[in-house]
Amino acid sequence: MPRLALLLTTFIWGATFPATKAVLQQIPPFSFLFLRFFLGALLVGAGYLLWRLRLHREPAVLRASAIATCWLFLGYVLQTVGLNYTTASNSAFITALYVVIVPLILRRFERRVWLATGIAMVGLWLLVKPSASGNLGDVLTLGCAVAFAAHIACLERFTREVDPPSLFAWQMMASVVLLFPTMLIEQAPAEAFAPTVLLLVGLGVTGGLATGAFAVQMWVQRIVPAQQVALIFASEPAYAAWLSWYVLGETLDTQGWVGSGLILLAVVVGSIGSGSQSPQPVASRGQPL
Repeated sequence: MPRLALLLTTFIWGATFPATKAVLQQIPPFSFLFLRFFLGALLVGAGYLLWRLRLHREPAVLRASAIATCWLFLGYVLQTVGLNYTTASNSAFITALYVVIVPLILRRFERRVWLATGIAMVGLWLLVKPSASGNLGDVLTLGCAVAFAAHIACLERFTREVDPPSLFAWQMMASVVLLFPTMLIEQAPAEAFAPTVLLLVGLGVTGGLATGAFAVQMWVQRIVPAQQVALIFASEPAYAAWLSWYVLGETLDTQGWVGSGLILLAVVVGSIGSGSQSPQPVASRGQPL
């Protein structure tokens, strides 16, 4: 069940790609990121009031939240800035390298996981068809992949050591604080914030549904090893390609379909017989997420 929940969560992450691509026609990236996380923080606050959760402020919670937020923020910034200098296909492929980086960070070298990772990398290459030439954007995006890998690895540890809802809430609030000055520096025109259908739908998918998906990830990472979480997340570009083909009318050739199929095969291979490998979660001092 946790892996199925994460697979459905990844579908939502994939949906954010066409949604973001469409809405960026109206609003610059950092301004949109601020609105996205601001809406997410409001929804988290509403959830706290609805379920009467207590926001923990112990030093351990704040320290874990600060570390996780730094990696999350760094990943989004490097990915967004990198897209100004590289192609979307290169960005998608290089970002997905966190599938390889996570087990390297954690020094986990299980054969089945590496077999699945290899299949996923071949599938990603066929799907996104990145160019062989390198540039500044590729270097920045590689840094983004490292940051997202570190964030996934951090969540495996921190969701077992501190209160997960508080860890989640502090990350959302801290991201809003960090993104606010970048929005000011970007100096988007006032008309960019007009509440058009395009902007509202984009925020609904990325700030609403994706915030719920992030909450599910926080819960799942208390149960599923980080390297398997990263492997399941490899299906995100496949979902994004399918939804872009269906919603935006973008082309997806035979090579792309084969590549996306290999990615999903890799997720299945990496999940078979993995139940006994899951780390035991530490009892939370607060309520479960």
